[in-house]
Amino acid sequence: MGRSAAGVDLTTTLGPLVLPNPVVTASGTFGHGDEVARLCDPARLGAVTTKSQAPFAWDGNPAPRLHPAGSGMVNAVGLQGPGVDAWLEADLPALVARGARVIASVWGREVEDYVVAADALVHAPGIVAVEVNLSCPNHGHGEIIAHDPVATAETVRAVVEVVGAVPVFAKLSPNVTHVVPIAEAAVGAGATGLTCVNTLRAFVIDAERRVPALGAGNGGLSGPAIKPVALRVVHDVSRALPGVPVIGTGGVASGTDAVEMLLAGACAVGVGTATFLDPRAPLRILDELLAWCARHGVRRVADLVGALDERPNR
Repeated sequence: MGRSAAGVDLTTTLGPLVLPNPVVTASGTFGHGDEVARLCDPARLGAVTTKSQAPFAWDGNPAPRLHPAGSGMVNAVGLQGPGVDAWLEADLPALVARGARVIASVWGREVEDYVVAADALVHAPGIVAVEVNLSCPNHGHGEIIAHDPVATAETVRAVVEVVGAVPVFAKLSPNVTHVVPIAEAAVGAGATGLTCVNTLRAFVIDAERRVPALGAGNGGLSGPAIKPVALRVVHDVSRALPGVPVIGTGGVASGTDAVEMLLAGACAVGVGTATFLDPRAPLRILDELLAWCARHGVRRVADLVGALDERPNR
């Protein structure tokens, strides 16, 4: 499984979950169903993380919702979605029919919302794991769960109890001073692994009109600008929790970016904002990662995980 034409073994292990390669799409960046999958073959990717769904339909934030910001993008979409039942009926089947291995993301206003959403989708065909989105910075429903270890543990534990043996990944926030205690709380509550990270809180201004550039005011910064922050979180968490699988997400736009995430300690790499510029970006990044391994004599992608030389000045 995962052996490439170049002879590189791309197989990726995330606890009990085995994927053919380490490139996955980040939640919220690959559409609801097969919209992007029509252009970017999901069967070639390790997995597709779908847009977070709650047990209720949600309109999200007012427009405008996206704005460029230097080498990144600020969004305030606000977790718009049809609700988990409608998503299961109308969107998931088309994505699975294209061969996607699906990591289904869930969110809610309260713990019970996460439980209801996870319970509804966990037995659906094609779903290989559940991501618990604890960290969206622009949904406007009180404090972010992933800023509090107690709330993190409570939410993760409730989801783990309802999904049984299905792997659970807690999506963490970069907007905290110390992320390791939050990661420890999630893993202690039963999370299989962690997704690091969500977007950075941000604000952009339309100077000509002297108003906020986004309809919701605040938003979340993503793209190349946040890669150093994401790398720092992945590195800190993977060193503090050895053996816990991490999906490194944030600013990955090339195969070299993916290598950096793996070296920092990620077992898999999430591609998000790059897909807005090029819907086929995840496939390009996978090909570039493979080419990098072939050039550097790396026979197993897994050998890159956490293989950072911590002595840069030796």
